[in-house]
Amino acid sequence: MMQRVILVPLAGALFASLLFAQATPSKPPGQKDPGFFGGSRGKEDDENARSVEGTVFDAAGREVDGAFVKIKDTKTLRVRSFLTREDGKYRFYGLSSNVDYELVADYKGASSEKKTLGVYDSRKKALINLRLEGKKE
Repeated sequence: MMQRVILVPLAGALFASLLFAQATPSKPPGQKDPGFFGGSRGKEDDENARSVEGTVFDAAGREVDGAFVKIKDTKTLRVRSFLTREDGKYRFYGLSSNVDYELVADYKGASSEKKTLGVYDSRKKALINLRLEGKKE
């Protein structure tokens, strides 16, 4: 008898928690999923998404294989990175048009000058090449 008294409320509580778990939204109503770096996730936001790509060159003008390109969201300070291949190319997609981004390349102690992709740059597909300067002392 005592076991039945304990099991019935316990089973009811378990059933109720399952119902509420399925009814609870994953995010507050009306709030959009910002995506990575504030990029778009839905059809209505596609017109606000942009990308940047380019090539990393050494001081002699040759493409650099294995350069580490970093892009920093100046609003949230999040950093993404890309490792170039033998053609020296890099690319970043899903960037918000409402945020400034800073790009820099590093390779074996040499760094490029910091370049900015700003909010007033209206290109959907920006091209920013990076040239490595001498090694840091």
